[in-house]
Amino acid sequence: MSASEEAQRAADTAHQAEAQAAETDAAAPEAWTKGAMVAAADPRAVEAGLEVMRQGGNAIDAAIAVHTVLGLVEPQSSGIGGGAFMVYYDHDKDEITVFDGRETAPASTTPEHFVKDGKVMGFMEAWQSGKAVGVPGQIALYKKAHDAAGALDWEKDFQPAIRLAEDGFKVSPRLAELLASDRLKAVVRIDDLPVPSAYFYPNGEPLPVGYIRTNQDYADMLRAIATQGPSAFYEGENAEAIVAAVNSGPNAGDMTLEDLANYEVKVRPALCGTIPEGYRICSAPPPSSGGVAQNMIMGLYHYLKPTSDTATEDDFLKAFVDAQRLTYADRDHYVADADFVAVPSSDLINPAYLKVRATEAFAPDGHAEPGDPGVVLGRDPLRPLWGEDATEHKPGTTHISIIDMEGNAVSMTATVEAAFGTSLMVNGYLLNNQLTDFSREPTKGGKPVANAPAANKRPRSSMSPTLVFDDNDDLFMVTGSPGGNSIIAYVAKTLVGVIDWGKTAQEAIDLPNIIARGDTVGVEVDIDGGPEAADALREMGYTVEEREGENSGLHVIVVREDGLEGGADPRREGIAKSLD
Repeated sequence: MSASEEAQRAADTAHQAEAQAAETDAAAPEAWTKGAMVAAADPRAVEAGLEVMRQGGNAIDAAIAVHTVLGLVEPQSSGIGGGAFMVYYDHDKDEITVFDGRETAPASTTPEHFVKDGKVMGFMEAWQSGKAVGVPGQIALYKKAHDAAGALDWEKDFQPAIRLAEDGFKVSPRLAELLASDRLKAVVRIDDLPVPSAYFYPNGEPLPVGYIRTNQDYADMLRAIATQGPSAFYEGENAEAIVAAVNSGPNAGDMTLEDLANYEVKVRPALCGTIPEGYRICSAPPPSSGGVAQNMIMGLYHYLKPTSDTATEDDFLKAFVDAQRLTYADRDHYVADADFVAVPSSDLINPAYLKVRATEAFAPDGHAEPGDPGVVLGRDPLRPLWGEDATEHKPGTTHISIIDMEGNAVSMTATVEAAFGTSLMVNGYLLNNQLTDFSREPTKGGKPVANAPAANKRPRSSMSPTLVFDDNDDLFMVTGSPGGNSIIAYVAKTLVGVIDWGKTAQEAIDLPNIIARGDTVGVEVDIDGGPEAADALREMGYTVEEREGENSGLHVIVVREDGLEGGADPRREGIAKSLD
């Protein structure tokens, strides 16, 4: 090879290397410059998340710190005796991962789990019993997520909650109000059972606002988890205490030490769909309803909303209500634990199905029924496979939205199910009553219900931790809420509010909640705009239920050109705060 040929070859190699480097740079996400933010249901929890980020932690570390504090100061909503869905976005890898820490049914569970003496147990009988407790998934979720992408030492993530539990925290107005509620005390057992009664009702009186409540048992439990890992929770003395509590009292459960030791977090791909406006909506797949329901509502809304220049706000409101009614009917019928039943998730969010489904919008006074994506998409019918199901999901839940300094994001919704779970308390925390999210009736009309109980099955959830990406596939929004089966409507309100109605994060949160599940439309009337919305829908012919005291807890972060815009639900006690 001549010198000139060698020079040309070297030049070609250098050019090729430069081209490859340019291609790699183009594919890599841009450096994150928007800052960091935490939005959650209590300022002390938010500060815990910011504290661990100042120490070098990322969004996952912050989520652990935030939630362990929430389990202390907001025990009515969530805690380590419950479970969660976490949707995590890794900015550098441009990857989304779902950590499914949903509670599971014990291995002894059958479809007749809530059938007693040949009759289906009533909800009130079931929810405050050991039969309602699922194997908790929260601690295992912490560990799985931290092992996958945490940046700070595991032990450090627990320190803010340990410190607050030992030093004591001021009882907030919301917690004090719930504990003093005669209505609540009539249906839960926290004031009757010895352990929770001594904690929440010292000297027989509910904890008042401002009372300094310590919780050494909780601090000791967290310290053991911090030093020994999840085995401190799922094995040994704590596991024995859970089993003893679950398997005692009326309508006792049948949980074993093996059930606890065998619990596994499921790592799943996010369920994402792209709406015609160009945004990609990603949430948790079944047994969560998030991926299915949020994509359905936004897709249907696109086909239902008016296009006329003369359209009014009421016309857009009607489209939102009709999109909800169609979505809830399909969600109720098809969504369950996809490890046990076939859930047509991709079919339900397929634009071809949604376009047809939008033409099936129910008359305002019509009965809501599920559609059939199998028929629409030219395959075998799917609707006849399952009995109709309208299981209620009670609102004992919290939501956390986080973006860290590297652009990683967490949307995590966590729960103990109803307020204070089952009221069963061990080692400073409450146990969930998550299994009442199953259909207590295993069959309807002679057909199995998709969401019926089964061994090691996870009950269907309305939780919708959601991430939104713009038409450049850049992170645009982190959102989610507590609120039982109304979660779907609450979260969808923020999506349509920000994406379609041009609202800020806080403005979208502040809109009145409108929940259109079934044949009745619930409208929040004790907030600006609520009475007018109720009147308008009633005028259109809808059956309207006026509601007060809605318990949404929306926490939202929107990525704007000039930084992060946060919002926190005024219906609870949270804040959204940037990292200083």
